[in-house]
Amino acid sequence: MAGSEPLRVLTVCGVGMGSSLMLRMTAESALQDLGVSAKVEATDASSARSMQADVIIGQGMHTEMFEGAAPVVLTVSNFMDKEALKSQLAAALKEQGWL
Repeated sequence: MAGSEPLRVLTVCGVGMGSSLMLRMTAESALQDLGVSAKVEATDASSARSMQADVIIGQGMHTEMFEGAAPVVLTVSNFMDKEALKSQLAAALKEQGWL
């Protein structure tokens, strides 16, 4: 990731409709709270395989297939829990030197 470029974040679910859109809103809010510039896109698991991303966020049943596809792959259980996602993002982004 380039220093001034926004992070490319994918929120992933099975069909790219409901849960990935809810997760996108939660992720955008969490990243904003962390002061991280990011472009967050909701998508389905099959489309996400061909997309470039710095961070991929989704349920375990989907994120397992993305291990190694992005520098940060996060598994969430509650799409609406912003504080939990913010904590996961902060730890992962610090580890990458992005925060």
